[in-house]
Amino acid sequence: MILPTNEKQFGFWTMRRSGVPNITIANQLGISRQAVSKALLVMDEKIGEALREMANANQIAIESINTERGILLGRSIPFRTAAIIFVSENHGMQVWYEHDGDCGTCPRYTECIELLWDYAAELGIRIEKTADPTKMAEELFLNVKALI
Repeated sequence: MILPTNEKQFGFWTMRRSGVPNITIANQLGISRQAVSKALLVMDEKIGEALREMANANQIAIESINTERGILLGRSIPFRTAAIIFVSENHGMQVWYEHDGDCGTCPRYTECIELLWDYAAELGIRIEKTADPTKMAEELFLNVKALI
């Protein structure tokens, strides 16, 4: 399933994830609170389905899912390590594996740092500024795990 990030429901979902109450979403958009609640229920189902499909495709055994936050925690069967799948408003669905990376030689160094900062901001999590994406990821995902 492709995550429907262009749907209104996804917009409601991202607003709720950032802490905006349903009544505020309804008032801002001029719709009923019940319409927002129904849309969020549908979106939670879609997010859950997308997370499960991504886990299946990547051979990740699911440990827990939080559809309201868009987070799946699990364990990679082939890599024998912890894995996290998350929904980012700006970066789509991402799969990260716990590992000790050699970030200084990686061509995706800047991309990883930007993704980690963006994702932390989306969830309202403060992480310490460092030049090591592996340390940033460890700190971020420790905080993310606490949300579940």
